[in-house]
Amino acid sequence: MKKITFLGLSFLVCLSVVGQTPKKPAAKSSSATSSLARPKLVVGIVVDQMRYDYLYRYYDQYTEGGFKRMMNEGFNCRNNHYAYALTVTAAGHASVYTGSVPAVNGIVGNEWFDVIAKQEVYCVEDSTVKTVGSTNPSVGKMSPKNLLTSTVTDQLRIATNFRSKTIGIAIKDRGSILPAGHTANAAYWFDSKTGNWVTSTFYMDDLPQWAKDYNAKKMPSAYLQKGWDLLLSADSYGQSSPDDVAWEGKLPGAKKPVFPYELAGLAGDAFGVVTDTPWGNTITKEMAIEAVKGENLGKGKDTDFLAISFSSTDKIGHRVGPNSVEQQDDFLRLDREFADLFNFLDSWVGKGEYTVFLTADHGVVDVPGFAAEHKLPSGLVDRKLLTAAVTGALNDTFGKDKYVISTDNNQLYLDHDLLKKKKLKVSDVAEVVREAALKVPGIADIVDLSDMGKAPLNTYQLELYKNNVNAKRSGDIQVLAQPGWFYGTSTGTSHGTPYNYDTQVPFIMFGWGVKKGETLRRTYVSDIAPTIASLLHILPGSGNIGNAVEEALKK
Repeated sequence: MKKITFLGLSFLVCLSVVGQTPKKPAAKSSSATSSLARPKLVVGIVVDQMRYDYLYRYYDQYTEGGFKRMMNEGFNCRNNHYAYALTVTAAGHASVYTGSVPAVNGIVGNEWFDVIAKQEVYCVEDSTVKTVGSTNPSVGKMSPKNLLTSTVTDQLRIATNFRSKTIGIAIKDRGSILPAGHTANAAYWFDSKTGNWVTSTFYMDDLPQWAKDYNAKKMPSAYLQKGWDLLLSADSYGQSSPDDVAWEGKLPGAKKPVFPYELAGLAGDAFGVVTDTPWGNTITKEMAIEAVKGENLGKGKDTDFLAISFSSTDKIGHRVGPNSVEQQDDFLRLDREFADLFNFLDSWVGKGEYTVFLTADHGVVDVPGFAAEHKLPSGLVDRKLLTAAVTGALNDTFGKDKYVISTDNNQLYLDHDLLKKKKLKVSDVAEVVREAALKVPGIADIVDLSDMGKAPLNTYQLELYKNNVNAKRSGDIQVLAQPGWFYGTSTGTSHGTPYNYDTQVPFIMFGWGVKKGETLRRTYVSDIAPTIASLLHILPGSGNIGNAVEEALKK
């Protein structure tokens, strides 16, 4: 009886085991399944002097693969602004990549006055390094040493124990060096004297072979011979003023600012004129593609970063302004360059495997001649008149002497030794300067930067100027121009103010990890770096003040 019971129980146990669903064996861990998901490549694009409205002004003439692709596939921050007042190239590039402002990262302008050394400082100058890639000794004495904080490109390098590659490329040295950061594998910029792309010994002692090969093609010479003619028929430029107007500046060697342009180099600057045309954007794109291929970017296990700045848009814009046929043609051509770049990246990295962001380092004001013709408030501040008025008032009040030792960034740097000797305070000088300056046409106000709590500014502008002031690099008194006014000549235009035409720039992301959509809430250029940092799961830069645009990112 016991034997039968035992057999019966055994049979029931067997049935129970057979009836159970077999468990799947535990998955073996592998680098492919356990590694953190990131894009293979991030491409940061800064278009020098791209006002926000250019996205839509020429929209109907853009191709599907350039600006439209970014807007239609990606996330568009349509109310994006700089959070500081002096909107210039170096400060803009530094803010984009540090997520910071000049008060923190130290890049208060393209130049500033060193009150200790008593000399002018260029934003990326470095006398301790040498030129690599050219016989021009001065063009390569550059590095990021004056940038006081780390960049998102630095943080990516640190996060991957320096396995990620980061490379900067721009015609302007500052447009390449500041985005690439302190730890970059390389930054390359253009030498208009020789037509070569160069770097400095801060990064390397010799150009890589791929860069030598591109320089050997002599593409600037080839484009110089092509000249510059319209991309489309002349009647297609209805978004612009007539081609020949009095307020446009001329290209070197040109008799009039009209198409077609024949291009001729100048003695000592043989290829500078190429960068004053859309061909400058072409050679920038070509150099960027060669860098991707030559450095095998986007092919490794870790995310790589390519920082590109297109400088020719700024050179053209300064000369002829935002309402010119030249600038319209420039952006239509830039759109095609972007389409070429994205098509290349699709084939090289894989569509959807890379992330791109687009922004600008500043906007631009309408040319005063154009504005006056259309009854808009504008004008040119007479710098000589302003200087004479301020100097005269100071001499009359405190005795004849040299109180102002520099005027970088429309700021007055005062001689503090002289002030101590005369027992004067900055506020004493500022009061006299203000009374004199307000009599000059186009001057809105002055601000004593040593005591901004008493500044006669609205809350919004005061915050922008506070974000600009670095104690060791900024001046003592800021001179503000009225909206639409700037220091310049009767042709061309400029930027560098706290007004909307200078502060509002694009911010679009598309590609890996980016949602499709847009927002009209106010975002800031300092939000770009932390947004990319969040996408990559890394720390933002050491001086970051921005916040990630979280609605742009996939969870």
